Amino acid sequence: MSTIGHHVAVADTSRRALRLLSLLATRRRWSLPELAARLGVSERTARRDIETLRLLDYPIRPVHGPTGGYQLGAGHTLPPLLFDDEQAIAVAVALQTAPSTVFGLGQDAARALDTLEQVMPARLRAAMESLRLTRLQNYWEFPGPPIAPDALKTVGRAVRHQHLLVVEALRADGTRPDPRDADFIPPRRIEPHHLVVWAGRWYLVAYDLTESTWRVHRVDRLHLQTPTGTPFTPRGLPGGDVAHFVMTSHDRGDTPAEWQCVGTARLRLAAETVARWAPGGSVVEYLDPQHCRLTLGAWSWAGVAGILATFDTELTEVEPPELTMACHRLVRRWQAIGNS
Repeated sequence: MSTIGHHVAVADTSRRALRLLSLLATRRRWSLPELAARLGVSERTARRDIETLRLLDYPIRPVHGPTGGYQLGAGHTLPPLLFDDEQAIAVAVALQTAPSTVFGLGQDAARALDTLEQVMPARLRAAMESLRLTRLQNYWEFPGPPIAPDALKTVGRAVRHQHLLVVEALRADGTRPDPRDADFIPPRRIEPHHLVVWAGRWYLVAYDLTESTWRVHRVDRLHLQTPTGTPFTPRGLPGGDVAHFVMTSHDRGDTPAEWQCVGTARLRLAAETVARWAPGGSVVEYLDPQHCRLTLGAWSWAGVAGILATFDTELTEVEPPELTMACHRLVRRWQAIGNS
């Protein structure tokens, strides 16, 4: 083999070894055929690469059993920034498109991206720099107010360690009611089970010990008292599907987003059905098992009327009069389509 061919072979082996190490770091166990397929080599070559890493003191251990496989052992610190091209691109895109739902996240994400690029190998740095994005806000993006990082850490820690939280409800404007105010609700003890991000808002799925029921809370609408450190035994969420539970819960503490036009109507649909498909920033009020009230906004009355029409059901108690007039105008326009 020529000197050039030797160096190419060594470079390929080294690149494969880094790719292999990256794969092992992402999952608890890989079978040998899976690793060989991801590396694009034979199982014999993949096994040889594993032995190469072992010679470098990486604790790659065999997993015994019917399927077998390999895993990266605990107690070893991986070299930093073991990214392949796809991972580098994923990090660059993720940091630039991170939603602004936490105070300072935008600036911190930009700093993190700059830091990563400074220590990346030239080839990966070029891949990341080629994806400098300009992120524009869509008219339908209406995330809730950003959350303080400390509040998010407190909730996340309580969920992870299964510790009770004591919370108070805040008003829609973020103010905390005084005990003498009519809308004051005494502090509640809750069991935090899941932290969820949906439609630009952070939600906490928790079991309310005061009401003995499951609830979905807007994290930015909670005043968190000092963490209790009191453990609880996890419960089974009704239905077992966190996403479905959050999306179909009509009482999530939401209030209408700030729009030029805000209207309301009574729909002949179950609240959980409307809650799943209503735009973020809408409010669904439960009336009875077959009816609910939807309050939502848009940039025009025709926009509000058009969204209501997407639910394909009877509408009553439409307010205000401007929305009723917009509904009539749309009816005339749609009728004209059939006559043209």
